[in-house]
Amino acid sequence: MHKQNNIKKVVLAYSGGLDTSIILKWLQTEFNAEVVTFTADLGQGQELESARKKAEMLGIEEIYIEDLREEFVQDFVFPMFRANAVYEGTYLLGTSVARPLISKRLIEIAKETEADAIAHGATGKGNDQVRFELAAYALNPEIRIIAPWRDWELKSRSDLIAFAQAHQIPVSKDKHGESPFSVDANLLHSSSEGKALEDPSKPAPENVYMRTISPESAPNKPTIITIGFRRGDPVSINGDQLSPATLLAKLNDYGCDNGIGRLDLVENRFVGMKSRGIYETPGGSILLHAHRAIESITLDRGAAHLKDELMPRYAELIYYGFWFSPERKMLQAAIDLSQQHIEGEVTLKLYKGNVIIMGRKSDKSLYSERLVTFEDDQGAYNQQDAAGFIKLNALRLRTLAARDRKLT
Repeated sequence: MHKQNNIKKVVLAYSGGLDTSIILKWLQTEFNAEVVTFTADLGQGQELESARKKAEMLGIEEIYIEDLREEFVQDFVFPMFRANAVYEGTYLLGTSVARPLISKRLIEIAKETEADAIAHGATGKGNDQVRFELAAYALNPEIRIIAPWRDWELKSRSDLIAFAQAHQIPVSKDKHGESPFSVDANLLHSSSEGKALEDPSKPAPENVYMRTISPESAPNKPTIITIGFRRGDPVSINGDQLSPATLLAKLNDYGCDNGIGRLDLVENRFVGMKSRGIYETPGGSILLHAHRAIESITLDRGAAHLKDELMPRYAELIYYGFWFSPERKMLQAAIDLSQQHIEGEVTLKLYKGNVIIMGRKSDKSLYSERLVTFEDDQGAYNQQDAAGFIKLNALRLRTLAARDRKLT
């Protein structure tokens, strides 16, 4: 069936791990196709040259390994944080926001190499298949996509190992047993799912955490930092101007050392099932608190409340994979407009899993100490004006109450 598709060249999103190495060989044997590998450095913390060596060993001639950390943070993470986006109240969308960038490069490389199709290693049960493919189709409506987990006959870990051994694909010793959980990581977060985590009533084992120390093990002395913002994006830490990826990496270090950013979540996947994940977003958790703090003094109430109304829809679009949709772009335009005057500094205390706002200041602040003071405001505010304001707002309530009194 597959051979009739006349696919001669495929660009594969390749991590160098067992699953994508098996997919690489499967594409070669099932389609007799030439495979181009693409490995993205999004800050996952792995040595990527091993992916190159493995691809070369499997006969690949066109190998793309690219450092996309700055693009990832500047063009995907920061725009999302301008919206204060969280899915289902808590998830900072670390996996979700990385997928459209990977798809974007897959499509670009397919064009550069004149490939017929792209391929990914996402399973047929998860969200990532949707995210990869919606992004790809948005950028190239004619692209052909191969998702082996939906097509092949391999159904278990033992099937994968047998296939690997039959095709001389090296299998690490720990892969012969059941892996404890599935891990995805990038500069924004790490996520772990499956196996030992599938029972949501049981606490996650401590060894699942890779980006943070436990709050209990964090120092007894707090860490104080100041984050500078311009047009809604963080630009400095403690006065030092930093590139987007460098800044997020530094916040990750602060978060890690202070036990910040752990989340145990049962979420609703786009495909319909609930799943339990353990997420670690140390720098992102700090950034979210800091961004809301600088907005609190620089963003008008109406704009702030509208942003909060739009945010769940915006977060849902990213979670579902609609980064390149017109509605996400429309919301982004509104969010970015709201950020023109979001600048200044926020000082935070990091202590045993907590992010505590200590102060915020801005040359564009809307906060007026003269207006809000309990001392003499020297005529800045006439308190008698509030009586008419209250009566006008109470008019409909008084009308309703008068009617209800007549009916009782």
